[in-house]
Amino acid sequence: MTRLILAALLVSYVGGAAPMQTTPPKPPAGLDVAAIDKAIGKSGQVLGDVYKFSFPRTDLSVMVGAVKVKAGFALGSWAAFKAASGAAVVHGDLVLLDAELNPVISALQQHDFQITAVHNHLINETPHVMYVHYWGHGAAATLAQGLKDALGHSKTPMGPPAAPAAAADDVPADRIQQAIGLKGAVSNGVLALSQPRPESIEMMGVTLPPSMGMATAINFQSAGAGKVAATGDFVMIADEVNRVARALRQHGIAIAALHNHMLHGSPDLYFMHFWGEGDPDTVAAGLKAALAELKK
Repeated sequence: MTRLILAALLVSYVGGAAPMQTTPPKPPAGLDVAAIDKAIGKSGQVLGDVYKFSFPRTDLSVMVGAVKVKAGFALGSWAAFKAASGAAVVHGDLVLLDAELNPVISALQQHDFQITAVHNHLINETPHVMYVHYWGHGAAATLAQGLKDALGHSKTPMGPPAAPAAAADDVPADRIQQAIGLKGAVSNGVLALSQPRPESIEMMGVTLPPSMGMATAINFQSAGAGKVAATGDFVMIADEVNRVARALRQHGIAIAALHNHMLHGSPDLYFMHFWGEGDPDTVAAGLKAALAELKK
């Protein structure tokens, strides 16, 4: 019996001491991620069958009132690649200054990209920024090369982002998540939350998962003095638009824009951008009320 106990303890000890093995996610089937990485100049992130890149506009200093907007809060350009019919598609959103807008659009068109939307996401910001949503179909490496060239017509940083300075007044993530009823992740002082739609969503005949911009997105950052700012967009079918808008305004949250991001989409979706600022619990409660108007 003593020998059995000692053997069990030894197995337990050895098992506990063994290092944990972490396996990196496999690249999406049908996508040449090595060629995409080479063209872009850095590696992306595997999210299921999507390969996604982020290009935060850390070069910009944008203010909304007294709030300095963090790059990951509302200034994040991105590109999401997905295999489709023996080739690839790429969909994304580019954050651009007014002077960069049309040079980038022309470059995208020269590489046979389609422009699916051009509009604002913020209001009362300085300097003014615009957002270009785009779509490309073809060989993955060719798409990546075209996108890299188009971004070269802006001052978008293409390398790894520099480590941010430590935030003295950080976002109260646990408090917000409890109040709003969603779990998210904090990165560089920004709490990112999302709520996917229940339908299968397609554009140009390709199924788009939530990671390709098809989920309601809510970001929080500190606004100083114990307050927060919140922005993002609600992804809605037509019948939900005015119910969500009413819930936002009844809770003092500003509506910044209502528009499309897609062409030839199914179902027909609308995207409502917003700006909330104030006490964390109050802002979270208003957004929770608006989320309740969406189909789960």
